[in-house]
Amino acid sequence: MDHGHRGGGVAALRKFPMAKKKWLSGRRIAPPAVTRGIGVRDLIDQSFLAYNGARLREACRVFVDRMLAEDVTIGMSVSGALTPAGLGASCLAPLVENGMVDWIVSTGANLYHDAHFALGMELHTGSPFVDDIALRKDQIIRIYDVLFSYDVLLDTDAFFRELLRLDEFQRTMGTAEFHHLAGKYLAARAEALGMDNASLLVAAYRAGVPVYTSSPGDSSIGMNVAACALEGNACRLDPLVDVNETAAIVYDATRKGKSAVLILGGGSPKNFMLQTEPQIQEVLGLDDVGHSYFLQFTDARPDTGGLSGATPAEAVSWGKVNPETLPDSVVCYLDTSVALPLLTAYAMDAHPGRTPRRLYDRRIDCLLYT
Repeated sequence: MDHGHRGGGVAALRKFPMAKKKWLSGRRIAPPAVTRGIGVRDLIDQSFLAYNGARLREACRVFVDRMLAEDVTIGMSVSGALTPAGLGASCLAPLVENGMVDWIVSTGANLYHDAHFALGMELHTGSPFVDDIALRKDQIIRIYDVLFSYDVLLDTDAFFRELLRLDEFQRTMGTAEFHHLAGKYLAARAEALGMDNASLLVAAYRAGVPVYTSSPGDSSIGMNVAACALEGNACRLDPLVDVNETAAIVYDATRKGKSAVLILGGGSPKNFMLQTEPQIQEVLGLDDVGHSYFLQFTDARPDTGGLSGATPAEAVSWGKVNPETLPDSVVCYLDTSVALPLLTAYAMDAHPGRTPRRLYDRRIDCLLYT
């Protein structure tokens, strides 16, 4: 009876060979052994074959083979404490410098901590298992396992307040303009200190990449703007300017080619980047198709309501993602601090880079285009 049952199964497979071929058309899992000296690109291509490793491989390939095409405009959202861990200098700045990111939405905290590096301030590796009461007594700040002196905050605050008192800051502006001006002075300070490629804001300033903050009051930069306002300072950050500029950038991109999003974490930056399409279609009443490519690295889940804008499939229902390109969307459930260096190294090895689009210089033209 057992042999007969198995025989029937074989016969059924032979009866439907095309069905079998369809399901088993994927790459055979037979990787070579990992050897000494293997590069990141070969390691990912050869050994990341299943689970979130496979999703990371898919993300790397979509990024290199699809998103880095010349007709694709790439927006990147940044959340989580990435720059204090050095990922601004090691990964984000190189992506910007090589034309692999065209516009950015970041938490203000990431940009504030990014400034430490351009200013030559020191952050150190440490342990998350320390006495925080003792740290407070010794005036040491902890971001999980990153440690630095309280003076780093005070000196960075002083730098931003010095900027805010300059004449060119005495007006209302969007956050992209504010960060561009700040990047100019950070670049000058970094050059004076002999610091090269140390800052995302410096790289963005040099490459003409606009950097937006979706919640400008939710960081130490915004706190210093607020403190200076008490003194009569006229600098004001208007997020409504950002809503229209970012929507205009995306609309211009989809008129001339495609739009892609690279989402690091979630939170407000992710939503702000994706809401560009509802702003275009729902609010402004313009015809558009949605973002063509969607890559996200996250450790959040959609079933708890914590995925910050949810999956690309759900985003289709809002018009945020083009349903025709949904198969090219990838969500990799992996810590960004692990995924980002791997993605950056893979892209640097696989693609020569692109000429920066300098969207900061063109953002007003894009706005008029709508």
